Amino acid sequence: MKNLLKGVLTSVAAFAVLGTLPSKAADIPCDTAQLIVPWGAGGGTHVIFSEFEKTIQEMDVSPKIQVVTIPGQGGNKGAKEAAKAAPDGCTLFAIHQSAVTSYLNGRIDFHFDGFETVANLTSTPDIVGANIDTPYSTFEEFKTYAEANPGAIKVGATFGSTSHFLWLLLAQKMGIEFSYVPYDGTAERMTALLSGAIDMGSLNVASGQKHFEANALQGLAIAAVERDPKVPDMPTLQELGVDLTFALERGIVAPKGTPAEVIDHWSAIFKQATENQALIDTMTAKGTGLDYQDPVEYRAWAEDLYAEYEEVAIAIGMYKK
Repeated sequence: MKNLLKGVLTSVAAFAVLGTLPSKAADIPCDTAQLIVPWGAGGGTHVIFSEFEKTIQEMDVSPKIQVVTIPGQGGNKGAKEAAKAAPDGCTLFAIHQSAVTSYLNGRIDFHFDGFETVANLTSTPDIVGANIDTPYSTFEEFKTYAEANPGAIKVGATFGSTSHFLWLLLAQKMGIEFSYVPYDGTAERMTALLSGAIDMGSLNVASGQKHFEANALQGLAIAAVERDPKVPDMPTLQELGVDLTFALERGIVAPKGTPAEVIDHWSAIFKQATENQALIDTMTAKGTGLDYQDPVEYRAWAEDLYAEYEEVAIAIGMYKK
């Protein structure tokens, strides 16, 4: 499962030659395209693509982009809106692996196959997070407690999304059981985790670091290939004997049928953005790597991802297709 185990610092080896970026694609009938983010404001995906919005606003390109949040249904409400939009380049959609997990879980009837791939952009490893008042403060203590108390640990997750999938995989790898509590998005889950309504939930450096520093939450392990310099004392799952890495890989897709020249235009704009040093520095500070893939590479990645996730979904009894 090479994509599932892909590390946040892995670089894409080959880049498409997209040529000189035109100032405007003649057949995109808008000065500003909407980039639909299907989760609430303040969540990791919204924060990351807001930084892309700022970067592209400062670039000599047209159209610009404007982030529009359409939360609900674990990301699927926004996905449905994006999928039915006109394929003219004026609507883009922020996507990650939850599109596949939602499809496999029967919550939606399309995934990457319902869109045209534009560019894969970022990779953010998950952190195994816990409320500060749980009876464990290290991963080993958590493991011992989970083994002794099957189903006692309440984990917050958006059902059918990656925040759920991480814990299903962790439970499978460790031979333990959790009780799952559904939340529609990251912000609601974070509130529940901070209040103690749930015991554990997935975090990342961007969403968790200030809470770690304030001793409000704890990160027991990071699901990355290597430790993150922002949280250098946090061990990786692999260091702790759990053979699992898990990172959200966020990218851009467009409605099915969007012309190839429009896809290439947007792909070139986003590639240029990923080369912006200020954006690189910002993403690094948020524990996120910039990892560009062009439309062809991104499509191949998505197809491999689906095959790998389908295998796992069947193995853990999540497959509903």
